[in-house]
Amino acid sequence: MNEDLLSAGSSPRPGAASSARVPHEAGEDAEEEEYMDREAEERPAGTAHAMEGPWAPGELSRHSDREGAGDAEGQVNGADGRGKGAPWTWLRNQEQEENNNCDGRCHSRQDDAQRACTCRGDEHAKEENEEDLAEEERMDQGSDDFEHSEESGREEEDEQEEEEEEEEEEAGAHIHSSSLRNNVVDPNENTDLSSAQPLRPAFSLKSKMKRKLDHGPEVRSFPSGKKPCKGSEYPSPAGIYPATPTTFKDLRAANGQGQQRRRITSIPPPSGLQDWLRTFQSWSGTEKLLALDELIDSCEPTQVKHMMQVIEPQFQRDFISLLPKELALYVLSFLEPKDLLQAAQTCRYWRILAEDNLLWREKCREEGIDKPLHVKGRKTVKPGFTHSPWKSAYIRQHRVDTNWRRGDLKPPKVLKGHDDHVITCLQFCGNRVVSGSDDNTLKVWSAITGKCLRTLVGHTGGVWSSQMRDNIIISGSTDRTLKVWNAETGECIHTLYGHTSTVRCMHLHDKRVVSGSRDATLRVWDIDTGQCLHVLMGHVAAVRCVQYDGRRVVSGAYDFMVKVWDPETETCLHTLQGHTNRVYSLQFDGVHVVSGSLDTSIRVWDVETGNCIHTLTGHQSLTSGMELRDNILVSGNADSTVKIWDIKTGQCLQTLQGPHKHQSAVTCLQFNKNFVVTSSDDGTVKLWDLRTGDFIRNLVTLESGGSGGVVWRIRASNTKLVCAVGSRNGTEETKLLVLDFDVDMKL
Repeated sequence: MNEDLLSAGSSPRPGAASSARVPHEAGEDAEEEEYMDREAEERPAGTAHAMEGPWAPGELSRHSDREGAGDAEGQVNGADGRGKGAPWTWLRNQEQEENNNCDGRCHSRQDDAQRACTCRGDEHAKEENEEDLAEEERMDQGSDDFEHSEESGREEEDEQEEEEEEEEEEAGAHIHSSSLRNNVVDPNENTDLSSAQPLRPAFSLKSKMKRKLDHGPEVRSFPSGKKPCKGSEYPSPAGIYPATPTTFKDLRAANGQGQQRRRITSIPPPSGLQDWLRTFQSWSGTEKLLALDELIDSCEPTQVKHMMQVIEPQFQRDFISLLPKELALYVLSFLEPKDLLQAAQTCRYWRILAEDNLLWREKCREEGIDKPLHVKGRKTVKPGFTHSPWKSAYIRQHRVDTNWRRGDLKPPKVLKGHDDHVITCLQFCGNRVVSGSDDNTLKVWSAITGKCLRTLVGHTGGVWSSQMRDNIIISGSTDRTLKVWNAETGECIHTLYGHTSTVRCMHLHDKRVVSGSRDATLRVWDIDTGQCLHVLMGHVAAVRCVQYDGRRVVSGAYDFMVKVWDPETETCLHTLQGHTNRVYSLQFDGVHVVSGSLDTSIRVWDVETGNCIHTLTGHQSLTSGMELRDNILVSGNADSTVKIWDIKTGQCLQTLQGPHKHQSAVTCLQFNKNFVVTSSDDGTVKLWDLRTGDFIRNLVTLESGGSGGVVWRIRASNTKLVCAVGSRNGTEETKLLVLDFDVDMKL
């Protein structure tokens, strides 16, 4: 098998004569050599050139056809091939016989074979070299003309695609394909395609796969611009490509792109080349392999690279276009979205596959994108081609993420309205922002225009907690009441009486809200009717934080305890003991309870058993805020650091610190699958990379930061960030800042 691969792979070598055309193994008997010499003497010069000249790239398929015909004729005229069959066919049959037999006679007959090969005169070699050079120049010129005519015929369609592909080029600096955008490769240029960045699917795919050779009357390669893939119209490459491309050491190790052979015509062949080739051909298969290994080891890197450029194209094929569409889409499903965008630029057929809407729907779901994006007024490449709305949604989200990471920070919208009072709570839903203040009011703002839509007046004490869903706003105050508001009209729908002290915390789930108060009790309310459904008593100090998932209520209090409740029966299922100071923050995902305390520790509990699973240590002060999603916990602390934890293992994955860390207590935080946003008493809002913990940039920097300016609260959506800022000493005016990271999808 290796010998066959060598024979196929070495055929297009520069200056190769009959050694590349007619395999001639040592070990033939004297009668066979006499016949070969007699045939060489009787052949006219043109026939000798056709048999012994190097193969041009366009002769490969014709040689295969003649070879098949010669085999058939040899069988008709006798096994020895001495009838009307072509002599080279007979020699090929003899080679196969020699491969099946042992090599015992090879060394004894080597001298005879060399004497038979050297009997050709120097005149023949000179004429062959001159004719070879002329033939090669004609073939290269013909290839140039053919490629340029093909490219000019496709210019109009390429221009139509150019505008559509711009959107994919803009989908991030790393999603860029410079070598596959309407560039025609001159056959005489030594263009290096081996440095093309590979894709990263489960299989070893190439992002810019070379076009499959069309084995027609003229074997040629497409230029590296846009080309149509023929899919099932491709002829079967059986008999042309070796079955297993594993012969050459450097080919096995290579992972780059090859290119069509570039013949070296600038210098004449070195003297003794033909003798050298005949000597090589006289060796056995094992000896050839040994010689090739030694030859490769003695070559310089540029020479090995040249061999790769000659050999690799013979083993490359566009298997995606050869597969049924369903299988091709299954293969592409293993690619990352950014690699799919790059693969779409390979050729027209790949572009059609890479536009599959179901394929992009799955990719969007993996990225957390739950809605397609229908772009109006978008041009189509040609009739029947439809753009994937899910692909448009992914591209938009990618651009939004890029804006968060490195987009220009536009001047934020400034929302003023609470005078010099403290903004105590902040909610952001849709395009509405709701701020609560110790001035006894709540204000509803438009996140788009920055205007105050309405002011909710009714509380007689400061507003210290709030929740929002759709058009419903719920607020808790130091006046010991909760109020339910209509955000659209500003109307107070219900006032909920029952607590005997400040309503300090609450959590809304569907149509029920659970409130915690400094009176050490929790109450469950129906927001439609305004009725108090349940009262949960058991804490002996102020309730500071509460979580509710519709089934269980979890509360943390200043009595150092965390309690798990069944609200329907008003019973305490578990009292989670372990903290040695006040509990200030809670997170609950239905399975795990995470509590943060003034004792500097964070504890992870099992909600069903009440057992403490992990104690997370590392902070040095009060854990003031936490957020939990998919077993990833992000905690902000008064020690000015932020930590990222895996609550399944209890391991601290990252600590957000370093030269760009906050200089004062962390006041609020929020994170998604890519970023962590944190605010601090130092007057800054910082953006961090969730996976690496690296600092990305400051999103907000108050001029009064460090001298009293504070960012109290932050709330973020996919495209906007709302910050509540002010100061404790009058150095910063109380206001809301709205930053917009959205993109315009006019395509």
